[in-house]
Amino acid sequence: MFAALTLLAVYLALGIPVAIVGIPWTLATGDISFVYRCAMGILRIGSRAAGIRVEAEWRATLDPAKKYLFFSNHLSNLDPTVLLPLLPGRTSVFIKRSLMKIPVLGYGMKLANFIPVDRDGRIESAKQSVETAAGVLEAGAHVTSFVEGTRSPDGRLLPFKKGPFYLAMESGAPVVPVSISGTEKLMRKGSLKVYPGNVKVVFHAPLEPGSFATREDLMAAVREAIEAGLDS
Repeated sequence: MFAALTLLAVYLALGIPVAIVGIPWTLATGDISFVYRCAMGILRIGSRAAGIRVEAEWRATLDPAKKYLFFSNHLSNLDPTVLLPLLPGRTSVFIKRSLMKIPVLGYGMKLANFIPVDRDGRIESAKQSVETAAGVLEAGAHVTSFVEGTRSPDGRLLPFKKGPFYLAMESGAPVVPVSISGTEKLMRKGSLKVYPGNVKVVFHAPLEPGSFATREDLMAAVREAIEAGLDS
């Protein structure tokens, strides 16, 4: 529990002052970049303090002029903490709508244009999320999705949600498959305990949606890339 308490202490000690200063600043200027950079710094500091050691491997160089879709597997609640600070520039994230209700944090995610997703299975809800994400891309941010939609209980890839792949085919934005390994050992599903340890994140070469005949073909290529990274 020491690592979990350390994470919480860092988040509270640094996050509260940032929220007090940053939220009014964002509302006044309309610019979330200051708060976003601070939030990413807090995530890095928290991980290091908790003994979480992250190794990142980039298998291709990204074009800084482009906006990307980062599609990752999902093993643990630590995945966003590990992944987001590694990404170049600012990203929005597909998240459960219920997370938007968390005091302060939920409001911060709303200011950062995070994309709420309903799990009601309705086509209208899925279309709304995709449209919101397309607007985020046009506004100049990357979009990140944990494409299984939930955490894997055993580390094996679950079926992918279709919404992010609709977004990829409609927007044409290049897709970067991401493989995360190790977080499932540091924070298990259903537990609040956090353990120190090693995490590996592999960023694969971007895939151009226009190179695939169908959404299913793109989905298969992303799955193949993510699985290959988990085996490495």
